[in-house]
Amino acid sequence: MKELITIIAKALVDDPDAVRVSEVEGEKTSVIELTVAKEDLGKVIGKQGKTARAIRTILSAASTKIKKRSVLEILE
Repeated sequence: MKELITIIAKALVDDPDAVRVSEVEGEKTSVIELTVAKEDLGKVIGKQGKTARAIRTILSAASTKIKKRSVLEILE
């Protein structure tokens, strides 16, 4: 899941080197934390959060396939 979010985030931002993704795994749920450069934060979130919602939908679909729950947190 970490790799999936990394690929999507790097494709969206102007500074792909600043993209950091960390994963905190639990028994059934994993929390994926995404950090991007300050000026790229708006690109990842999108207008009214539509881009972030789309990324979360993709993550949810991929997580369901491996029977695990994943949550995306976009950090400033």
